[in-house]
Amino acid sequence: MMRTVSVAETRPSTHPWAVHAEKLQVKAGRHLAVNELDLTLGTGVHGLLGPNGAGKTTLMRALATVVKPSAGRLTLLGEDVTAGADLRRVRRGLGYLPQHFGFYPRFTVREFVEYLAWLKEMPKTVIPAAVQRAIERVGLADRADSRMKTLSGGMLRRAGIAQAIVNDPEVLLLDEPTVGLDPEQRFDFRELLRDIGLDSCVLVSTHLVEDVAVACTDVVLINDGRLVWQGSADELAQQGGTDDAGDSATERGYSALLRAHRGRVSA
Repeated sequence: MMRTVSVAETRPSTHPWAVHAEKLQVKAGRHLAVNELDLTLGTGVHGLLGPNGAGKTTLMRALATVVKPSAGRLTLLGEDVTAGADLRRVRRGLGYLPQHFGFYPRFTVREFVEYLAWLKEMPKTVIPAAVQRAIERVGLADRADSRMKTLSGGMLRRAGIAQAIVNDPEVLLLDEPTVGLDPEQRFDFRELLRDIGLDSCVLVSTHLVEDVAVACTDVVLINDGRLVWQGSADELAQQGGTDDAGDSATERGYSALLRAHRGRVSA
């Protein structure tokens, strides 16, 4: 059987770190949503946690090159995007699922993913196989020729994940990817994340602390646009005590770190 060559195999070798930010500042309108953030991410699955308004979505948009930083330095895949890097070249190595994404309702799932593959400037010869593989990986093979407007909320989310992974990205950015997924689909999604994270840098923004605990090798906690803490999920679980809010050790660790950060800020 002939082996299908993935898009990742046509790219040069990976970089020592995929994401590197120094004193990064990003505005959301007039509000400074990301403020003096230092962050370095390499291969693996990284969970991005923080309360509402912490700056998670703005950070994800900056890493996806959707918004331009207002100050500091941001390097993606070895390219300094704050110093006039070739954004088209950087974007070929990115996959991005925003919290809310648009689509043409009359497109089929296959047409939707093909269209995004074309926008990512993937070689025409690899697109059909790459699209089929992405659709299969998210469990939508039986709905590949269904129109997007007929899909349930969970299926739409999986179609969004398919377009994000179709180019086998070196950096995969997923903003609230499990919204609308049932427990079985969330389990399958975690398995997919672990598989992708073997060779790529995956950053998952979520409110579900337990998803991070199960699927992520590394946890990034931000608040008020600043890095509060970074470490493993096991280390996060060790940060809390019995008096901290949460139903699990991981949630209690998350609560304890946020409480300590707020105390330092108000002191």
